[in-house]
Amino acid sequence: MGVTKGLTDIPGVKVGHATDLEGLTGCTVILCEGGAAAGVEIRGYATGTQEIDTLSPMHVTDRIHGLVLSGGSAFGLESASGVRRYLEQKGIGFDTKVAKVPIVPAAILFDLGLGKASARPTREMGMTAAAMAHDGAVAEGNIGAGTGASVGKIHGLARAMKGGIGTATVALEGKYQGVLVSALAAVNAWGDVRDPATGKILAGARVSATSREFIDTVREMKRGALAPTAASNTTLVAVATNAAIDKQQAARVAQLAHAGLTRAVWPAHTRVDGDVVFCLSPIGSKGKADVDALGVAAAEAVAEAIVRAVRMSASLGGVPGLKG
Repeated sequence: MGVTKGLTDIPGVKVGHATDLEGLTGCTVILCEGGAAAGVEIRGYATGTQEIDTLSPMHVTDRIHGLVLSGGSAFGLESASGVRRYLEQKGIGFDTKVAKVPIVPAAILFDLGLGKASARPTREMGMTAAAMAHDGAVAEGNIGAGTGASVGKIHGLARAMKGGIGTATVALEGKYQGVLVSALAAVNAWGDVRDPATGKILAGARVSATSREFIDTVREMKRGALAPTAASNTTLVAVATNAAIDKQQAARVAQLAHAGLTRAVWPAHTRVDGDVVFCLSPIGSKGKADVDALGVAAAEAVAEAIVRAVRMSASLGGVPGLKG
């Protein structure tokens, strides 16, 4: 398990970021210009999404062309329109016979409290991120949708730590040799991020604004501590594989991938989190593997991507990060 390029280890996947370091927000765009079978699993209770119905196996479209993860709360959904415009200009989209309509689902996280609450990812930022998308190494940390992300907020931002973007790839073995599953996570969780192997808190709620000692959010919850703010947290994940799977199978992989989120974020899936996992399989993928095996690998990749998101994020906006 590890990172070579990240999510772009999967052929047919490109990733681009647009970042506002003044307003502390941004968006991350995942392009599959040749199309991708895709599924989703939503387990948070504070989600903000767009075009999710297109991922249903019952929907007329058999593929998506892009995916947007964005800051800015519901305002950030505007960035997806820029991605649609970019793809339309390239002649990419669902062929309606009179026009090609790009299918671009999107999900947002809440970062309005860290930077400028008036700063939101715009249509122009979406276009910029799409134009910058490439299949090289994926940038991590305080970038794109992770720019204004934070973790460990049971006592508010003053005692939280920096979240961000992380990515990781898992290679299957044996008869599944050559099959890859990658994950990219934008980590803005209410809970703490822990090392899945040891359970040690890596980044989370601190004893005080000047301390690096952790209080343990799970323990605080069991003692009766309550969330001080409304639904302002979310971990957004995109999983991609070079195995050939359809929309229904992609949804199953997304379901199983949530196990990785619960291994790394304690607690996950709360009523103040909007946790969402997408799964993509680019059209033309040739790999073959059991769907449950893909889901197990996806959970590993997701957990590692979440850990990398906090390890690769530096201090920003007065919130300390592990990278310094």
